[in-house]
Amino acid sequence: MSQMKPTILILCTGNSCRSHLAEGLLRRALGDLADVQSAGSNPSGYVHPLAIEVMREVGIDISGHRSKHMNGFLNQRVETVITVCGNADQACPTYPGQVNRYHWGFDDPAHATGSDSEKLAVFRRVRDEIGRVFEAYAAGRRDQAKAGKTAS
Repeated sequence: MSQMKPTILILCTGNSCRSHLAEGLLRRALGDLADVQSAGSNPSGYVHPLAIEVMREVGIDISGHRSKHMNGFLNQRVETVITVCGNADQACPTYPGQVNRYHWGFDDPAHATGSDSEKLAVFRRVRDEIGRVFEAYAAGRRDQAKAGKTAS
């Protein structure tokens, strides 16, 4: 059996907000248990500055992340795919070695309107919602790892 860390790929359409929030939070929650990546079906080409800001507030630096296309992972073994928006769920291919697929949809904070503080509030809400779901998922993965079981 391979000792390589399983790859978890988080997908959304633009790969500018939600998938990067989830990637940062899940990386912190799982540590060395998995290689966590994110990508998009139609990448925006940037990581939203407010996503970077609200992650910094919780001690996670995603300023070095970049927007990537999901097809860039087609030649890699991806154990788990998690989509965080409906469009990506519909456009998602099956990856080599894929065992699991989950869809957990979240509001797109990039569409927030209003003042800067109102937009920040939406980014914080979505970050916290993603955090709750992905922390629960990570807890299950950690329990599985402690029990010596492989994901199936």
